[in-house]
Amino acid sequence: MDKGQDTNIAVELALLVALAALWGGSYTFIKLGVATIPPITLIAARTTIAGLLLLVVMWARGIRMPTDRPTWQRFAFQAVLNSVIPWTLIAWGERHVDAALATILNSAGPIFTFLLTAVVTRHEATTPRKLFGVVAGMAGILLIVGVDAFHDIGSGLVAEVAIVAATICYACAAIFGRGFKGLDPMAPAAGSLLAGAAALIPASLVVERPWTLSPSLSSVLALLALATFSTAAAFAIYFRLIQTLGSVGTTAQAYLRVPIGVAISVAFLGESLSQTAWIGLACVVLGVAAMTIPARRPASVKTS
Repeated sequence: MDKGQDTNIAVELALLVALAALWGGSYTFIKLGVATIPPITLIAARTTIAGLLLLVVMWARGIRMPTDRPTWQRFAFQAVLNSVIPWTLIAWGERHVDAALATILNSAGPIFTFLLTAVVTRHEATTPRKLFGVVAGMAGILLIVGVDAFHDIGSGLVAEVAIVAATICYACAAIFGRGFKGLDPMAPAAGSLLAGAAALIPASLVVERPWTLSPSLSSVLALLALATFSTAAAFAIYFRLIQTLGSVGTTAQAYLRVPIGVAISVAFLGESLSQTAWIGLACVVLGVAAMTIPARRPASVKTS
């Protein structure tokens, strides 16, 4: 492997960590946001602000959005899988469960992506190393969370099922996102966000009547952070990684998102962290490495 390839891998893994940090913080932002802003309205505002921000960045970079109908139909389908359904489910779920638990439940994305790619699409190799990565990552999650974190699973069962359903949507979105090759990564990011906003804004107006709300300052600031950092910036990174690391590799950021998301919720929301977090973190990092770092190819043997 030459230095250029090593550098490229380092860049992609650095972006993977950045994406995990941006999305890890989103659960705390959502928890603060839904305290005084209803779920549909929160996500409608999130998609609208983030989509417009990405449009501004694209304009500054001289990138044009596609105008053909088939591409926008794909944007709309991606929006359903990646924002409209999962974000609304998570926002609603976080009204009933802790941000840390939402982070953990939502971290199963690589599991579903691995199973979908192995059984349905088969567009990526199902290697023993990726299987090991899945097992190691989930073992780390269990160590970080601890068995006690699930002691009240019955009381919030519906909310927890909703968050798991959101996770399955993410897995499908990661696979479908491969269809945007050839476009600048910001185009599907902005397009899917704006398509999602087009569906969510009318739903918010009808169901939650946002003009009657009185959101707190902390909820508004959390919404702005959620839209700017955990959505606009994160989506641009996400669609790039889908094209470079693949769907399974990209959703592996969920393993990093667990310790980051839990740590943020501990620091800002006062939620608890398992005593075995350090051992779990080692397993998580091992799982991510196994699923994302390309295997070294054996050097070719020259014959005389």
